[in-house]
Amino acid sequence: MRCPGCGLEGSKVVDSRSADESTSIRRRRVCDHCAHRFTTFERIEELPLIVVKRSGDRQPFDRCRIVAGVRAAAKGRPVEEGKLDEIAVAVEDAARVEGNDVSSERVGRLVLDQLTDLDEVTALRFASVYKGFTEMADFERELRLIKKELIGPAES
Repeated sequence: MRCPGCGLEGSKVVDSRSADESTSIRRRRVCDHCAHRFTTFERIEELPLIVVKRSGDRQPFDRCRIVAGVRAAAKGRPVEEGKLDEIAVAVEDAARVEGNDVSSERVGRLVLDQLTDLDEVTALRFASVYKGFTEMADFERELRLIKKELIGPAES
């Protein structure tokens, strides 16, 4: 490890602690040459999550796109801004569990599942774009699906 004080290599760790909710390790170091103290963080290098589009195109997963889509669907609804980020993180976490490649359809379904629990109207608005609704019957069918998920399969 190169010292930020003198630029020479060689330091020893004087303290290690868990950081960022145990997703990284914080290490306090001291330079062997100039005794300058500095902090480093060690994290697991994650492979990029790739979204496979319907066309077969592949692109890196982008939380900002999830947030933007949900924000548009939630416009004028009582949905807190912080919830948008929580949804994006939950979708990314769920997609990562399934592997490094995830279909755009699966991402949309994960978002819709999160929105159904949060706000029915926002979920319906999102579904109308995600599923490409073209007629009123599409809205009616999706509304029945949302209600069925909220009530539960045993009760419907």
